[in-house]
Amino acid sequence: MSVYRSKKTPDSDSAEKDSFDSQSPLKKNRALFFKAITWILSIFCFYLAYSKIQISAESKQISVLEFLSGFFGNVDWVNWLFIMIPYSMFFFLVDTHAAWRAIKWFNAPELTYKSIMPIRASALILSIVSEQVGKGAMSLYLLRRYKVPGWEALSTMIFLGICEIYQLLIFSSLGVIFYYEFLLEADWGFPIIRILISIFVFAALYVPVHFFIFNRISEKGSGFFGISLFSSLRKADAHHYLLLLLFKAPNLLGAVLVYSLALSLFGFDVALAKMLMFLPLIFLAAALPLPFHAGALVIWMLLFPEFPEVSIFSLIMHTFFLSMNALIGVCFLPFANKELFAGEQKVKPL
Repeated sequence: MSVYRSKKTPDSDSAEKDSFDSQSPLKKNRALFFKAITWILSIFCFYLAYSKIQISAESKQISVLEFLSGFFGNVDWVNWLFIMIPYSMFFFLVDTHAAWRAIKWFNAPELTYKSIMPIRASALILSIVSEQVGKGAMSLYLLRRYKVPGWEALSTMIFLGICEIYQLLIFSSLGVIFYYEFLLEADWGFPIIRILISIFVFAALYVPVHFFIFNRISEKGSGFFGISLFSSLRKADAHHYLLLLLFKAPNLLGAVLVYSLALSLFGFDVALAKMLMFLPLIFLAAALPLPFHAGALVIWMLLFPEFPEVSIFSLIMHTFFLSMNALIGVCFLPFANKELFAGEQKVKPL
C-alpha cells in the first residue's frame, strides 16, 4: 500500500497561495493594532499583579523588595527542581506522542515516533518566540522529508490545536460546575462567569456543526472548506478527536499534580480536586494571545486571592517550563539538523 498523497493542481496551489499569503496594508495595520492591544492588556495584567504584591508588602510594613526576597528565600528550590525537570521531560514525551499520532493518521503513515522526536524538541525552542513558529518548523520537516504539502501539514497542526482547546474547555467547565458558588464569591470586576458559560455553550454547539461541515465537504470536495488547509479536519472522525484527548490527558493530569506539589513548596497548600478544576481554567486563559501568558497571571490571582505571591509563582513556573523545553530542544538539535539537512529521504511504500 503506497503512502497517501492528495492530488492538487498547480492552479489550486496558486489560488491558495494568493488567498492566504497576500496581505493588504489594511490587514497589516489591523495586525499591528491587534499586537498593540495585546501588549497593552499584558502590561495592565502585570500592573495588577504588582499592585497586589505592593499591598501585601505594605500590610507587613516592608518594601516590595524585602517582600520578594522573603518569598524566594522560603522556597525549597531543590525539591522544586526534582519536580519540574521530570515533568518537563514527561510533557515532551506525551506531547510528541500526540503529535506523532496525528501526523501518522493524516500526513505520513510511515512516520515513526523516534524520527519525530528531534523535530518536535527543536520546535520547542522556537515556541519561546511563538507557538506558530514552532509548528511551522514541524511543517517544514514534513515537507522536506515526507513531501507533505505545507498546507496539509498546517491542517494537522490546526487539528492538534482544536483538541488542546477542547480538552481545556471540558475540564474548565467541570471546574465552573463544581466550584460555581466559589467563583460567584470571587471579586472578578467583570462578568467572567457569564463569559465562560457562553464560551462553553458555544463550544458545545459547534461540535455537531464542525462534523456536519467537514463530513459534507469530504464527500463533495469543493468550496472554501475543501482547500488543503482543512484536509486533516476532513479526514478526522470522532474517534480521532477522542483518542487525541486521551493521548494528551496525561499531561494535564500530570500538571495538576506538579502544580499542587509546587504550590506546597511555595508555602501554599491546595487540594488536588480544586487544582484539577481550576488549572484547566488557568491554562485556558494562558491560551489567550497575550505576551507572557498574562491572561493566566490574572486568573491565578483571582482564584487564589489569599496567596498574593501567586503571580510570581505563575511567572516562575511558566518561565522555567519554557526554558526547560528549550533545553530539551537544544539536546535534540543536532539530530534535528541531521533529519532536515542530511538529504532527502526516500519514502518507501508500505
